[in-house]
Amino acid sequence: MSSSGTLNPESESFESRPRFYIGQHDSSRSEALTDEEYAQVLSSGFSFVTAPITNQHFFKRVVELHRDYLKEREQWSQERGLTTSQQANTSLPGPVVPTLTDEDTSLFPSNHIGSLAAYSSPWIDLCSPDPFISSISRQVLNLEAAYANFCGARTIIVPGPRGDDSSRGLAQYARAVREALHVANRANIIIHMPMYREPGLEEKAETLASIFNPQSTPEAEAEKEIDLFSAWDSWNTIRSICNYSARLFVAIRIPRRVPEKALQERWFAEPLHYLTIGRDTFTPNRAGHPSLTRHHQDMINRYMRLRSRPWLILCDVGPSPEDLAGHRNSMAAKFPSLAEANQILMAGGSRQQLPLNAHVGYMEHLERQQPPYSAMETPALTSFQDWLQPPLQPLADNLESATYEVFEGDPVKYDQYEKAITEAMIEWKELKKPTSTATPENPSSPELVVTVAGAGRGPLVTRVLRAAENTNTPIQIWAVEKNQDAYVYLLRKNKLEWGNRVTLVKTDMRGWEGPRLKGREDVIGKVDILVTELLGSFGDNELSPECLDGIQRHIARPHGISIPHSYTAHLSPISTPRLFADISSRVVGDPNAFETPWVVRLFAIDYVAQKVPGHPRFQQAWEFVHPVEVARTDDFAAQHGKAAKYVTGGVGSMAGSSGTNDHNARHCHLTFVCPIRGVIHGLAGFFESVLYASQTGSGKEQVEISILPDQIDRKSKDMISWFPIFFPLKKPLYFPQDTELEVSMWRQTDDSKVWYEWLVEVYAWAGPNTRIKVGTSDLHSSRKVACLM
Repeated sequence: MSSSGTLNPESESFESRPRFYIGQHDSSRSEALTDEEYAQVLSSGFSFVTAPITNQHFFKRVVELHRDYLKEREQWSQERGLTTSQQANTSLPGPVVPTLTDEDTSLFPSNHIGSLAAYSSPWIDLCSPDPFISSISRQVLNLEAAYANFCGARTIIVPGPRGDDSSRGLAQYARAVREALHVANRANIIIHMPMYREPGLEEKAETLASIFNPQSTPEAEAEKEIDLFSAWDSWNTIRSICNYSARLFVAIRIPRRVPEKALQERWFAEPLHYLTIGRDTFTPNRAGHPSLTRHHQDMINRYMRLRSRPWLILCDVGPSPEDLAGHRNSMAAKFPSLAEANQILMAGGSRQQLPLNAHVGYMEHLERQQPPYSAMETPALTSFQDWLQPPLQPLADNLESATYEVFEGDPVKYDQYEKAITEAMIEWKELKKPTSTATPENPSSPELVVTVAGAGRGPLVTRVLRAAENTNTPIQIWAVEKNQDAYVYLLRKNKLEWGNRVTLVKTDMRGWEGPRLKGREDVIGKVDILVTELLGSFGDNELSPECLDGIQRHIARPHGISIPHSYTAHLSPISTPRLFADISSRVVGDPNAFETPWVVRLFAIDYVAQKVPGHPRFQQAWEFVHPVEVARTDDFAAQHGKAAKYVTGGVGSMAGSSGTNDHNARHCHLTFVCPIRGVIHGLAGFFESVLYASQTGSGKEQVEISILPDQIDRKSKDMISWFPIFFPLKKPLYFPQDTELEVSMWRQTDDSKVWYEWLVEVYAWAGPNTRIKVGTSDLHSSRKVACLM
């Protein structure tokens, strides 16, 4: 709904904070506005208006149609002597709504049709148990949807079901909406739902059911306990039956009392198109002007942070049809004489317009009071929010310079790396560790051997040199890079910036023979500090363990260190309808879309698990620590040399493997507690890494980086180098309240590639000590899109 230019600081249309687009809806309006009325509504501050597709003439015609049909059925019974069972025969002809006429609508194609939100008739009842009323309602919806689509309306708002208890009626409603999506094949369908069923705020509208079956109209129970999630449940049923259509959205009616945070976050994850606010939701401030509570303001500000932020519709706040009619009468042309016209002009008169609507004025005030976009929020919103990206394959592919440049644009990551390298150099001196440049002739050589493996364009090399200067540590430094194009860049940088202090090696780090020490080129030495940036969104998903397996044999033992020292992978189940719909749309061109771990800046999501003792919301899956003290790959390589990759060492855990990489396989089984019912669409993956852990025992804090939502601000605030990873489910998995989600995940390998497998099971408590399985996902596997070693 918002253009990318409005979020781009380089654009002339850049907005420092989200902009509000405010529309007007009048529930008593039965005719579309005339051009002049439309202009007057816009002049009072609104950006768009709703327009009823049909009018009262059509409503009366449908009522008469059904009334005549009921009389006709009665005549059949009397004239033909139908028995009770014959009367109940469902194959008897039903009422058929005739096509629209020009008297049935005042909505026609126009220049401003694109800025109108077509509103379907609120008097139909798609959920009615009366088969005739539900049939008429479906016909009316199809007629209106087809006609609005013909006129060029971009959006069609359909009032949501009036209750959430009847699953049968709800299925009828959802099926009718699915057909409307087919009928209106160019328009978006917006289901207007309450955020929750707030007592006293149910829509009051005369319906076919209230006219013909008034005794069957359900009355709200005053003492009935409010189910906050029942309206969301209904919406979930509707969009599920509609197969998560990309043209199906939801508009939520903001209640007078803001609900708990869990419900706000649930709706935040949904495809919101409109937030509608009624007159009763506003309260007068001390000056008598309309205002919203602080809780309302915070919730609206939160929703406006979405990239496709919802538009606002103010309901029944004016100008009313009477206001517009009165203004039109006052503006009727009287053909004044030239003298009279001159008097009006001399008095400063001009064409009168409606004043700014008070509610619009207040919403514009709220717009100005929003916190501005933060420095890191703007580019993220512009390009990456909920945008799916396949993970990189840095071992199989050579990265482009632009990709390196993006990574290098994050100072937080490199500041943490430099801090870790600095701490390591300081403690090396404090602990009086030997260096790998020591010789029998010079056993106390102070020069540290530092290697940056996978150097890219050299940002870590620069940080190593800076740390050495700041700590007054003499070093010999190697930079190893397999990308021949990046190697050219490193050669130039070594001449222009590093003063030829760096020894550059163009090779895959796993095949590097090791450092040849200065002055002793015939001797292959060891590495004191190995620095790498091989981490992916899940820690190990870009094959950091496999890369380090091939180079860690060069680390000096026992005192050599690796930066990073360790990294952990973490998981949390999430609801993300937008991503599920996006992946569903890709399946035609990419049959592996649902078995691909996607890198994505997760934003419009709901973390369905709650933090309880023993079961946090984000749980660790597994860990890798470097260097590995006992490495079978080192022994295997030493035994077979360059032929190691062609030698079968045994039978691994996967078909076709020899078992040489089985030590890097992992498995976890995690339990997440979900007290509130919901649906999950996949697993969000994160990582944390300890770059350096103090070895002095002085209680110093570890130098860490993290993308865990509850830890990133503490460990690496504002770091943007990594987005989370998303493991999708082929089918949404619904779970009732008070359930436990059992997540099983594997990191698999066959010695030539690495992939992930994942499975989710739902268990509900049937007693104090008894659980029953109520749902399970397929076993997903990314083997077909595995990371190549």
